[in-house]
Amino acid sequence: MPGDASDAGARFHPYTGLARKNGIDDALVIETSKVYTASWVRMKCQFGCPGYGETLCCPPHTPTPEQMRTILDSYTYGILLHLRWQKDYRAVEKFNEMLVDIERTIFLDGYYKAWTLGSGPCDRCKECNIGGPCLHPDRARPSMEGCGIDVFKTVREQGLPIRVVKNRREERNMYGLVLIE
Repeated sequence: MPGDASDAGARFHPYTGLARKNGIDDALVIETSKVYTASWVRMKCQFGCPGYGETLCCPPHTPTPEQMRTILDSYTYGILLHLRWQKDYRAVEKFNEMLVDIERTIFLDGYYKAWTLGSGPCDRCKECNIGGPCLHPDRARPSMEGCGIDVFKTVREQGLPIRVVKNRREERNMYGLVLIE
């Protein structure tokens, strides 16, 4: 039964604590109504990302912003996870692995709807099985932005840091979202 966000924060504290214990900088329980979707986000993937259509976890194979809003509305809460990236080129891969591990822990604790949205494109396979089923459906997850989530607005509304990165040497902020009910 849904309560207010502070009740949810207490209920999901073991998972935010687990995330922090595993190196996540911030883990906040938020209401899914405070996760923002927008059509322009998907357009930026299509007309700005060289990986567009290259994996099953990227558009056009992911939910549209409208479909994502419907999915978000079928949940009450999510755990927004933040990691500062600093010069470890495998950091995104490690971050996404950690998100799926947290999702699995939450699922095994009885939250059967637990589902994760990661950060950036999937790079599990050297070449994605784009013409067939995903070879790693148990671990592969689409990114927040690939599903039309306005990550900048969502995290800024929570008081978390994010900015446009101007070169490869700058620190980056990665975000993921574990949906939980």
